Amino acid sequence: MQYRVLGKTGMEVSRISFGGIPIQQLNQEDSNKLIEKALEQGINFIDTARGYSVSESLIGGALQGKRQQVFLATKSMARDKEGFKQDIEISLNNLKTDYIDLYQLHNITNLQEFEKVMAKGGALEALQEYRDKGVIKHIGITSHSVDIIEKALEYDVFETIQYPYNAVETQGSELFRKAYEKNIGIIGMKPFAGGAITNARAALKFILQNQHITCAIPGMCSIEQLMDNIKAIDEMPLTQAEKEALSKEASELGERFCRRCGYCQPCPKGINIPVVFVMESYYKRYNLMEWAQTRYDSMPSKASDCEKCGLCETRCPYQLPIREMLESVKDTFEK
Repeated sequence: MQYRVLGKTGMEVSRISFGGIPIQQLNQEDSNKLIEKALEQGINFIDTARGYSVSESLIGGALQGKRQQVFLATKSMARDKEGFKQDIEISLNNLKTDYIDLYQLHNITNLQEFEKVMAKGGALEALQEYRDKGVIKHIGITSHSVDIIEKALEYDVFETIQYPYNAVETQGSELFRKAYEKNIGIIGMKPFAGGAITNARAALKFILQNQHITCAIPGMCSIEQLMDNIKAIDEMPLTQAEKEALSKEASELGERFCRRCGYCQPCPKGINIPVVFVMESYYKRYNLMEWAQTRYDSMPSKASDCEKCGLCETRCPYQLPIREMLESVKDTFEK
C-alpha cells in the first residue's frame, strides 16, 4: 500500500481507501470480515455518511477493538447547527467511538446551501464547537459542484475536499491543483462513475496517477472487489491499452448518465430510478437485451409509472433531466 498525508489534517492515509456506500448490502458478520481484510491490506481510512442507512453502524461494529488502526470520516446533510449536532451524536453512537477524525459538510449543491451552513446558526458552527471539544478532529466538505468547491477554497476552515474524479469526470483537475497548493487534502469520490466504468482496476490507476489527489475511496462490498482494487497500486502506471479502453468508455457515456448516487430517491411512484438506468445501460451498451428486459419486467414500478412531478430532478447533484431520461427507458423496454 502507498500512503499520502491528507493535507492540513496531517493524517497519513492509504491512497486506496474504503468507501462506505455498498457495505449497506451486507450483514454485520460479512462487514466484519471485509473490514478486517481491508485493514490487513493496509487500508487505514474509511469514509461513510449519515445518509448511507446502516453503513455507520456496520463499520462501527466491525471496528470494535480496531478503532486505533483507522482514520474515520463521515458526513451529514444537515444544514443548521442543531440538526448537525444531532447527526454528530448519532454518528458517534453508530460508529461506537468517542471521536471522529474527519467530519464533512455533505453534498452542498448550491450557493444558498453553502451560505446557510456558513452563516450564524449554520452547520459549520456545530463542527467548530465539536472540534473545540476534541470530538471532531478535522473539518471537510463534499460537493458535486465545481463552483461550490471553488467557493470553499476561499475559506481556511476546510482541511479536505471530496469531489468526483474518474476517467469520465475530469472537470475537477484544475480545482485539485488549487487545493493541493493550499495544502488541502483531496479525496476522490465516484472513482468508477457510479459503476458506469467497468474496469475498476484501470479506473483506480487513472485516479492514482493524478499526483494532486491524496486518496480514492472506491465502495466495495466483497473481498474479491477489495483485492482487485488493491492490485491497482502494484500495477501502476496505466497501460496504453487501459488508456484506450477508458477513453472509449468515456466517449460512449458522454455527460448525461446516472452515477447511481441515489440522491434522487425515493420516487413517489416507487420507481428505482438508478436501477432502471442501469438496466438500460446493460441493454444498450453491453448487448444484454434479453437479460436486461427480463429484470426490468420483474420490477414492481417502471418508467411508465412516472408522473413527471420532477422531485427527483431537484435532488440530483448532476442536474440530470431524469424525466426525459425515463422516457428513453420506457421507449427501450415498454415498446
